[in-house]
Amino acid sequence: MMAQINLAFLFTMFFLFSSNASSIDSSLVNTQNKTLTQTQTPSMILIDSSCRGTLYQDLCFRCLRKFSNFTIDGPQHLAHVALSVSLYKALDTRGYLLKVAKEFEAIKDNTFVYQTVLDCVKQITDSVDELSQAIKELRRLNKHNDSGINDEFLWHISNVETWVSTALTDASYCVESFPGHRMSKRTASIKVKAKNVAEVTSNALALFHRYASRYQAAAEARNANKHN
Repeated sequence: MMAQINLAFLFTMFFLFSSNASSIDSSLVNTQNKTLTQTQTPSMILIDSSCRGTLYQDLCFRCLRKFSNFTIDGPQHLAHVALSVSLYKALDTRGYLLKVAKEFEAIKDNTFVYQTVLDCVKQITDSVDELSQAIKELRRLNKHNDSGINDEFLWHISNVETWVSTALTDASYCVESFPGHRMSKRTASIKVKAKNVAEVTSNALALFHRYASRYQAAAEARNANKHN
C-alpha cells in the first residue's frame, strides 16, 4: 500500500509541474506499475549526468531513475522531481515520527528519547513546510522562464535555494540529535529515516544549483559588463 501511495504522490507532483513545463505522452502514465526499461532514454542520460554532481550519487540514481521513461524537460524539471522526492520522504518520516512519539508517550518510558523524538517531529515538519514552499517557488520561477534573466527571476532562484537549504539544516538537526551507536532498534530506524530525508534534500539542492548556476553566472557577467 505504501508503495502505491509513494508512486501516486510522486507522479502527481511530476505531472503538476509537467503541465506547465512540457507536454508528456499520455501513454507513459501506464508505465508506473511496470518495470521500467533500462534503455538510455534522454531522461536517463540527464539523470545519470546530473546525479554525478551530487554528494549521494547512488541514492540520487535510485530515487530518480524510476522517472527515466518520462519526459524530463531539462535541469529545472529534474530539480522539481528531486524536490518532490524529498517532500515525499519528509512526509513519510514525519508520519513515522508521530507514530513513535505516541508510543513513547503511552509507555511513559525514556523521557529523554521521547523529547528528542518530539524535537525531531518539529524539525521534520519544518522541512516539510520548507520543501513545499521551495516547490511553489520553483513553479513561480517556471512562469518567469520566458521573461529573461531579471531581478525577479533571480529573486525566485534565491528563494528556492533558501527554502531547500533550511529544510536540509532542519533534517540534519534531527539526525544529529541521535548521537552515538548504542541505540535501540526503534531509535536507530528514526535516525536512518531522518538521514535519508537529509541526503535526498542535499541531492535536490545540488541539482537545483546545477540548474540555477548558469543564470547566476550570466547575471554576474551582465552586471560586470555594465560597470565596464
